[in-house]
Amino acid sequence: MKRTTIVLAVLFLAGAAHADPLTGVNRFVCSAAQSQICLEGDTCYSASPWELGVPDFVVIDLKKTTISTTKSSGDDRSTKFSKVTHDDGTIVLQGIENGRAFSLVIDEATGLMSSAIVRDGIVVNVFGACTDTDL
Repeated sequence: MKRTTIVLAVLFLAGAAHADPLTGVNRFVCSAAQSQICLEGDTCYSASPWELGVPDFVVIDLKKTTISTTKSSGDDRSTKFSKVTHDDGTIVLQGIENGRAFSLVIDEATGLMSSAIVRDGIVVNVFGACTDTDL
């Protein structure tokens, strides 16, 4: 789950004021703000992103189709996504890794992100914000 939770990072709301427009941007950094884990037949629990192994920051590269931890994180984690779609002002990323499916939805106008990683019986949700790496 650790490797795929990088996707969550995607995730990443350090506050709406810190998000930036991403229209036309191909490489951006995202920060996780809120997360929760939901268990089948049970309930959902709020948890800090770091409690779920979500990196503080990740870099999303739409051209390389990768989500990676930053160099300063000390981690060397990266995953590829298989699909990227621009739809009605949103960027949608989807992929599968190690039996887990992940999706991220990022609002191009605000940079706000919602994401989910799903495996049999468990869902992890992460909310965050993204900004252009060139700013």
